[in-house]
Amino acid sequence: MTLLERMSLPLLRSLDPERAHALGLLALRTGLGPSLGPFTTPRLRTNLAGLALENPVGLAAGFDKNATALKPLSRSAFGFLEVGAATPRSQPGNPKPRLFRLSEDAAAINRFGFNNDGMHAINERLKHRRGIVGLNLGANKDSDDRAGDFAKVLKHCGDNIEFATVNVSSPNTEKLRDLQGRAALESLLQGVMEANETLDAPVPIFLKIAPDLNTDEIAEIADVANTSGISGLIATNTTLSRDGLKSAHAGEKGGLSGQPLFEKSTRVLAELRQHTRLPIIGVGGVGSTEQAYLKIRAGASAVQLYTAMVYHGISLANDIAGGLDELLLNDGFASVEEAVGVDEGLWR
Repeated sequence: MTLLERMSLPLLRSLDPERAHALGLLALRTGLGPSLGPFTTPRLRTNLAGLALENPVGLAAGFDKNATALKPLSRSAFGFLEVGAATPRSQPGNPKPRLFRLSEDAAAINRFGFNNDGMHAINERLKHRRGIVGLNLGANKDSDDRAGDFAKVLKHCGDNIEFATVNVSSPNTEKLRDLQGRAALESLLQGVMEANETLDAPVPIFLKIAPDLNTDEIAEIADVANTSGISGLIATNTTLSRDGLKSAHAGEKGGLSGQPLFEKSTRVLAELRQHTRLPIIGVGGVGSTEQAYLKIRAGASAVQLYTAMVYHGISLANDIAGGLDELLLNDGFASVEEAVGVDEGLWR
């Protein structure tokens, strides 16, 4: 953690969480963030579904929903960025308050509901991106064709991104998770893949799944993924579980992220890997080098951060990337790929 983060994070945590997040993005845009560029070594450079990453530590969707801080984020230590979710039309999301900080649990609960500026505004900003930037695809809350919304956003923005994520696992848009069922998911992904083929250069497509799936549901999603033509999966989104929480905000509705999600999301990741060899991005509760490494050894080809930065700052990405390089070296791995899945059986 930098000196600036030690000074500013306590102040930001004293404010309303959504206001604090907006101020954090403003600080990045005004040049107060790190500017060293992606941390990299020969061991950390890795290939993710055809994407050449400088390191396997990425920024999860939701942090920069509207792609307003792409330039400063590209100068940070992240190996790749994911922005959004973007919907065809702008929408305000759910009523405030809708973001809650659970400090005692190193966690957060949000019920944003895909608030964003819409694909047209976001696409204009994506034209000025640097590095590897992906877009999380979403559907409008009042859409008559939610499945079609994903393809619509990809068609509009696809020429200005390096990858896209189909997000049917947010718990904050009513009945969105119903699209994870076999028939609905097959149809949705077919539409997305057809849209992808209309781009000047088709991009890798990832599917982001929920952590609240049973064994049969995980196997079914993997089977659909294996035959759909997508490039990989992201495990996982936020959870509806509230097991073991201590915070006064534990009863708030919405998706829970942060430390309490780590074990659940990692078990889903390892179970998913039993059914597919598509690359998986591990997200959920990553707050340290050790946790990032556990995700990789459980089967993740890369990881993503978000909630932990509320408590440790954006320089956490640099700390984790540097720490991963040391752990790979100490364990005799010449690359990230060599470590992927070596412990997957331990999570079953």
